[in-house]
Amino acid sequence: MVLAETAGLAIEVAVGMGPRQVVRRVFAMPQGVSVRQALQASGLLDQVDGPNWANIATGEWFVGVWGRRAELDHVLRDRDRVEVYRGLKVDPKEARRQRYRAHGEKLPKGIQRSPKKQGEPSS
Repeated sequence: MVLAETAGLAIEVAVGMGPRQVVRRVFAMPQGVSVRQALQASGLLDQVDGPNWANIATGEWFVGVWGRRAELDHVLRDRDRVEVYRGLKVDPKEARRQRYRAHGEKLPKGIQRSPKKQGEPSS
């Protein structure tokens, strides 16, 4: 990235606004910038309904750098990606169990379910 050579650090801020909906901003920041300063510069937390400073303070949303949780005063390095995450609504293991139960019994390898014909009663 050319930004890093001219203005200090190239920083990316990514916010997951909803399922499969990520907003990303890449910009240049001076050396010694913190996570808080990068989030302020991105302008992505100036929203009422999405992630905002109040939601981060209450723990409803979390902040991290490259997938690891970070404090707001964490000092960033060149090409760091600051991420804002929503809290999980469902435990991933429990969601997997529910999908398994809904799909039904697992068949042995090599045996496939035959598709239901229209008008055929379900068993």
